[in-house]
Amino acid sequence: MEGTQETGAGQAGAEPTGAGWRGTRIVLRPVATPLPLGFLALGFATFLFAALQLEWLRPYEGRLVALAVLLLTVPLQLLASVFGFLCRDPGTGTAMGLQAGTWAVAAGTTALTPPGSHSDALGLALLASAVALLVAAAADGGKLVAAAVVTLSAVRFAVTGIAELTASPAWGSAAGITGLVLAALACYAALAFLLENALGRAVLPVLRKEPAGDEPGVRPRL
Repeated sequence: MEGTQETGAGQAGAEPTGAGWRGTRIVLRPVATPLPLGFLALGFATFLFAALQLEWLRPYEGRLVALAVLLLTVPLQLLASVFGFLCRDPGTGTAMGLQAGTWAVAAGTTALTPPGSHSDALGLALLASAVALLVAAAADGGKLVAAAVVTLSAVRFAVTGIAELTASPAWGSAAGITGLVLAALACYAALAFLLENALGRAVLPVLRKEPAGDEPGVRPRL
């Protein structure tokens, strides 16, 4: 939806009497929330990797999983990150950017290493990403469901990192189960924000702590 606002004396498009300037036209182009896109892309990636970790897929299919995540999740979460910053929501932009980078590292490592192998470097990278995501989640307390998704993403990366460092089947299974729970929560959050954005009111609880801002010319908070 676009809106226009005329500033200055006189009617819209008219030149004020005795003034040498015309009114300024401001065109507002509200940006839709990128959270559903980012969360659905997250659900796609974590579900596929969970299927690999729970041995629903053969180890050699890991490269196909990695390719799918690189082609779908990474670019979509990068897009969500960009629009998060454009919507003046640094928490969303930061979390989506970190997740996009982490999934790119995980997918790239899976594609380049032998099927079923483990990587200490990947394990450390996942643990570092988990800490960074916890920082992003702690700094964005306005939307508790969204913060919960980011926090659980951090837990998922941390558990997977430990599984990579220890090469333990038990930790691998724990990472897969955490990934399935994350996929379900991400899909719920995406649906909740989609319905809220489409209908203009909360349909499913998103546990928003702050009311949307009413600053003129600025879209409500994500």
